[in-house]
Amino acid sequence: MNIVYIFRETGGIRIPFLDYKSHVSAMLTRLGGTWDAESRAFLFQKEVNHEHFINAFDVVFIHGGTPGARGNNCRIIGFWEYPWDNEDNVLASHYLAGAFNIPDAIVGQEQQLGIPQDYQLPEKLSKYWQEKLEEELRARKYSQKTQNAYVYFNRLFLQTLQKFPHEIHQEDITRFLAFVEKERDYSAASINLAISAIKFFYKHVFKNNIVKEQKRPVQNKYLPVVLSSSEILKILSIEKNPKHRLLLMLVYSSGLRVSEVVSLKKEHIDISRQVLYIHQGKGRKDRYTMLSEKAALFIKEYYEHFKIDKWIFPGQPASRHLSIRSAQHIFEKAVRNAGITKKLSIHDLRHSFATHLLENGTDIRYIQTLLGHTNIHTTERYTHVAKHNVLKIKSPLDNI
Repeated sequence: MNIVYIFRETGGIRIPFLDYKSHVSAMLTRLGGTWDAESRAFLFQKEVNHEHFINAFDVVFIHGGTPGARGNNCRIIGFWEYPWDNEDNVLASHYLAGAFNIPDAIVGQEQQLGIPQDYQLPEKLSKYWQEKLEEELRARKYSQKTQNAYVYFNRLFLQTLQKFPHEIHQEDITRFLAFVEKERDYSAASINLAISAIKFFYKHVFKNNIVKEQKRPVQNKYLPVVLSSSEILKILSIEKNPKHRLLLMLVYSSGLRVSEVVSLKKEHIDISRQVLYIHQGKGRKDRYTMLSEKAALFIKEYYEHFKIDKWIFPGQPASRHLSIRSAQHIFEKAVRNAGITKKLSIHDLRHSFATHLLENGTDIRYIQTLLGHTNIHTTERYTHVAKHNVLKIKSPLDNI
């Protein structure tokens, strides 16, 4: 069974084909379409008569090219101004619906229509351009996480619009961003990352900087979630696995990011000086942070029970450190077992570390250094949740 995608764009209508019959070519040419060999698609101007267009498709694709005949049982799934359906079960989606996977209009009907459940549109980011993008990212020492994100968003961008890199215009970027915001509920942070990824590709790889005027969404500003001292104690005391308990203890007592705690090595811990060395943290920066007395004593016991050669928290296999997702799962399980109902992530232990230090009177500049923040404004957000100043304010109700 064939699947035909119809793309409505600012310049008209575009219908890509992997292969087509001669009668299809003749019919689309009579409708005013022109064949573009480079993109392998028929292109139509905006003035195309929609009614004639639909009727022609009914003849060409549903009835095999002969009016009244019933031939190849083709289904049309594409980009149209309005959804429509008839007795031949011809479907069209609205605007960009289904650009990456099967359109929402036919979810649940995949087996009936003969469409594989994992069906995706053809790739438009060629192996050549993907390798060039990866080379440029590696040459600039971007982290592996950033490399993966940039490749993903550029693939998604081109695959969603079903265009090759040279076919992209500024308005295509806006359409794509509107699509992922509406259909995939992307956050402002994810949309900003998508813009950065696309801009990097076109500026540094494709050498055509078309993203100059792209407006970025304003990100939501959330206050960090802070656990109380009793909640921290409950989480740590309920965790009986020594490896898991030490991991959670270090995140809270030293203010570590989850990526930093899982990649700790034995050589990074100086028990005598009670400091932790963070090698190449966020932003590829080294720093020292504090090691609490209780954590230092627990580490000594940990060394007695476990043979630690390299990684403090070895994963599977032992030659690699514990994964970030495993560390997150350890925290989530401990929170559930502690009966805490707050919506939390392991990063909230780091938030709690900073907030509790601030509440105990630690200078905010020292906290900035311990956390590894480049900008003091990042650290200052903890002043909004610290309660040491708020407690000095008396409610007007208490004065009545």
